[in-house]
Amino acid sequence: MDTQIWYAIFSTIFGGIHGAFSHLGEIRTLGMLRSRFESVPIAFSERLVPTSKEESKKDHMDGTWERKNIAKFSQFWNEFINCMRTEDLISNKEKDLLLVPYSSNDVSVVQWPPFLLASKIPIALDMAKDFKGRNDMDLFRKIKNDEYMHSAVIECYETFRDILYGLLEDEEDEMLIKHICREVDDSLGRRCFLKDFRLSELPQLNNKLEKLLNLLKGDYEDIENYKAQIINVLQDIMEIITQDVMTSAHVLEKSHQHQHDDPVKQKQKFENLNLNLMRNRSWMEKVVRLHLLLTVKESAINVPMNLEARRRITFFSNSLFMNMPTAPKVRNMLSFSVLTPYYKEDVLYSEEELNKENEDGISILFYLQKIYPDEWSNFLERTNDVKDENGGKEKTDLIRQWVSYRGQTLFRTVRGMMYYRQALELQCFLDMAGALAIFDGYRTVNIDHHDDEMAFAARSQAVADMKFTYVVSCQVYGAQKKSSELRDRSCYQNILNLMLMYPSLRVAYIDDREEMLNGKSERVYYSVLVKGGEKLDEEIYRIKLPGPPTDIGEGKPENQNHAIIFTRGEALQTIDMNQDNYLEEAFKMRNILEEFLKPRRGERKPTILGLREHIFTGSVSSLAWFMSNQEMSFVTIGQRFNSTLRGGYVTHHEYIQFEAKVANGNGEQTLSRDIYRLGRRFDFFRMLSFYFTTVGFYFSSMVTVLTVYVFLYGRLYLVLSGLEKGILDDPSIRESKALEAALATQSVFQLGLLLVLPMVMEIGLERGFRTAIGEFIIMQLQLASVFFTFQLGTKAHYFGRTILHGGAKYRATGRGFVVFHAKFADNYRFYSRSHFVKGLELMILLIVYEAYGRSYRSSSLYFFITFSMWFLVGSWLFAPFVFNPSCFEWQKTVDDWADWKRWMGNRGGIGIQPDRSWESWWDGEQEHLKHTNIRGRLLEILLALRFLIYQYGIVYHLDISHHNKNVLVYGLSWVVMATVLVVLKMVSMGRRRFGTDFQLMFRILKGLLFLSFVSVMTVLFVVCNLTISDLFAGLLGFMPTGWSILLIGQACRPMLKGIGFWESIKGLGRAYEYVMGMLIFLPIVILSWFPFVSEFQTRLLFNQAFSRGLQISMILAGKKERSDPN
Repeated sequence: MDTQIWYAIFSTIFGGIHGAFSHLGEIRTLGMLRSRFESVPIAFSERLVPTSKEESKKDHMDGTWERKNIAKFSQFWNEFINCMRTEDLISNKEKDLLLVPYSSNDVSVVQWPPFLLASKIPIALDMAKDFKGRNDMDLFRKIKNDEYMHSAVIECYETFRDILYGLLEDEEDEMLIKHICREVDDSLGRRCFLKDFRLSELPQLNNKLEKLLNLLKGDYEDIENYKAQIINVLQDIMEIITQDVMTSAHVLEKSHQHQHDDPVKQKQKFENLNLNLMRNRSWMEKVVRLHLLLTVKESAINVPMNLEARRRITFFSNSLFMNMPTAPKVRNMLSFSVLTPYYKEDVLYSEEELNKENEDGISILFYLQKIYPDEWSNFLERTNDVKDENGGKEKTDLIRQWVSYRGQTLFRTVRGMMYYRQALELQCFLDMAGALAIFDGYRTVNIDHHDDEMAFAARSQAVADMKFTYVVSCQVYGAQKKSSELRDRSCYQNILNLMLMYPSLRVAYIDDREEMLNGKSERVYYSVLVKGGEKLDEEIYRIKLPGPPTDIGEGKPENQNHAIIFTRGEALQTIDMNQDNYLEEAFKMRNILEEFLKPRRGERKPTILGLREHIFTGSVSSLAWFMSNQEMSFVTIGQRFNSTLRGGYVTHHEYIQFEAKVANGNGEQTLSRDIYRLGRRFDFFRMLSFYFTTVGFYFSSMVTVLTVYVFLYGRLYLVLSGLEKGILDDPSIRESKALEAALATQSVFQLGLLLVLPMVMEIGLERGFRTAIGEFIIMQLQLASVFFTFQLGTKAHYFGRTILHGGAKYRATGRGFVVFHAKFADNYRFYSRSHFVKGLELMILLIVYEAYGRSYRSSSLYFFITFSMWFLVGSWLFAPFVFNPSCFEWQKTVDDWADWKRWMGNRGGIGIQPDRSWESWWDGEQEHLKHTNIRGRLLEILLALRFLIYQYGIVYHLDISHHNKNVLVYGLSWVVMATVLVVLKMVSMGRRRFGTDFQLMFRILKGLLFLSFVSVMTVLFVVCNLTISDLFAGLLGFMPTGWSILLIGQACRPMLKGIGFWESIKGLGRAYEYVMGMLIFLPIVILSWFPFVSEFQTRLLFNQAFSRGLQISMILAGKKERSDPN
């Protein structure tokens, strides 16, 4: 364990240094992004844009290099922003503020996204209006101090001029505008701008400009009225400029003297307007952008508001400054495939699933609307204009997709992976496009006007298809297609819709059919690849298989193996059904694939690339937050250290990320030959690295728990045997602190502090150390140590059981949504054997030790060790209830108790599920013993014998024994134990035989037994000096003995069934379950009496949600407003 601790410390330090040198976390916030946004297009061009030396030299010579870079960057950036709008992470206004204009041909400055320029024009206007100086240079210096303000002022002036030039068709009107602009330019050149123009009148002019832009942006029905409004505003603007802003209009008078004689002609100014421009997309983009620059008066420092959108923007921007290979052109890149195995998981949620309410009245749709209120608002804004001609079906389908994109569905995964193709199409366009097309934009290129661009779309799609293949291995798609079950038909239809939505998606499945072979009907198996046709799927390939592929191995790997033949390319990425991808990360795939071509040590190239994951389950509850932080640090810090130490043949890269849910497991690996072979081929240091990052972590978890057991059982022996007193009186022993130091190490591991070290370093690197320390403190206040201690028990239990008996089984992970209250019976089933039994055992050990021990309790280290062990017991017994929503509400507690009693009382049998009956569950919990070998059974029996120590030690310390050390005392204790068991058996048999037909006989039997018990106890108290403390001590001694008998009976099940004694063991098991259940349930009942406990627990559990302003209490209580979600 010491080595594990040193590994955690060393890997944290090394990983932190490595991450810092990799430029990780240089852009952590939107504020940092603003300050460095000027260098983002340059970094983008260096990393993601392939350029030859000849092209670069030519662009530098003709001065188009910078403009081309920004134009290319704007294509990618705008696709990224539009993608986030489609995903409803940002609103329409935020999208407009984040977009970069495609073309900057008409403007002499760089056109930055409006979120950088927001409020700059209103501030500049206020500065100009209130400026008291007489020197132009002082005002211009003030404006130039803020580069974004300087850009905004020039862009507004030049854009407004271009809008007017396009709008005015009359040559004389255009000449008037040109004269005014020339006057402005001359004044600036002569440095007498303040003298020639009254800047105090600019706000008035600004108001009219806003009015004009609002008109140009708006819709119109009556074109004559609309045109008249524009003309009026234009005339007002001219009047303000010539009469109020310009100090003298002598230039205009000279230029237009011939018009002054005709007042009618003067009134007809600006009547000839080119309203066809309203249909020109690029011109309208100028209008929208200018309107934003003039009207956004508040700072856009919080744009975008959505936390996920912020995280993605900052991560993408930061990754551009990290070390990555240069991107090749699409036609020169390595081709690759993505393979996703699918079985029977959700594809797309149905309307019924969205609106189906749980017991608290919460539906999936309602839950998501409350958890993601901003995204729901953005969705409603996006779908407001959808014209639904199918009686609401289209809107319903959009809502189904919106929900499915927030769950762990195949729809979400396929959308994410198809971003690769979208990214390749855009990259291909930029590789092949000429300068004119690049400046016009990917989405705005007008193919009718550019013959060279005619085949761009088709060529880009063709190259993208050559370089990228996506195969989803839907093992049971063929069976779902033939099935008559509603769910199977729904899955088939949804997968078919995916193929129709994404024509380049391929689905592989196993098809079995009856065929006549040599006159006999035989079942034949095929691997089939299909694609979407016009309305149905179309078969591409059919490969005959020698037999059913899933019969020779595990289902999931074989599902991938049969489909792997349909993948194409030099690289293969395997993506699980619960992973997602982002468009902006897909842009980096060309760079990632170049890693395969980079030679490492010894000229060997890597064969496997590891990529960081972003865990998307950590957004609401504290539990999800703990796990996501822990897993995030594991796949970053640990992998940085590990891939470096192993020589880099398996490499790990952090400039690209995916989304994944939390999952882990290691039991079977330890027993496999692969671990043995790998370990033998590594040198010493790599072997240690490999061990501590894989099975070692789980082995250390198990050793941690075993250490507690060994320590407490050792102390129990010393205390009950009387040796402790003699040992502690020896000064050499009393001054020895070695054992305490070793146990303090165990406590550090147990409390989850090892998991926290890498997490603090990772958050510190990526979001700042102040944030990291703050999050660490908040996590401790939210009982993170309770969670990690409980998790330690889970790892130790299942890892140990797998080592002992083998046969780790696949556990399907929940992919649902709603925050729900787990019933007491559910928690008892899940954690009884892994945590509750062990927790009660350790509690009895600690009580016995505290009752009979005489230790040197003045030591602070000893206090820390004892505290950590009580903390372990408390965590293992009560963590599931502390982290269970609404667990301490009185009504839920009452319902839980009734449900648990019903579950305990129900009889089991064939076909009865474990969640319906205690007997079925109890039988299932011994499944590992049915398949284990004689070695496993003997080990179980040996381990069960430890419970006999309690009885042996405690009976000699009872007052009734009068300090007699004779073996007869121990023998007499077994007589008492046997008597208790016989009495329990008599009651059980009496209930079965007389319980229904002979109620009177059964009552007489119970009465006789009760009188006998009272008589015996009276004699013992009066004659034998039995004390109350002896009763409690006897309970502590005899309860573990009974449990030992139970465990030995379970291990010897076949033999006991043969002699007809199994039902007695089952009855004993039920009695123990009742006792354990009541012991655990009692504190919950007591805490449920106090209403504030439930409120405190809700705050503790959902602090993440409260900090985002979510209505968790509303979700938990199910106070749903009965209104149409649309």
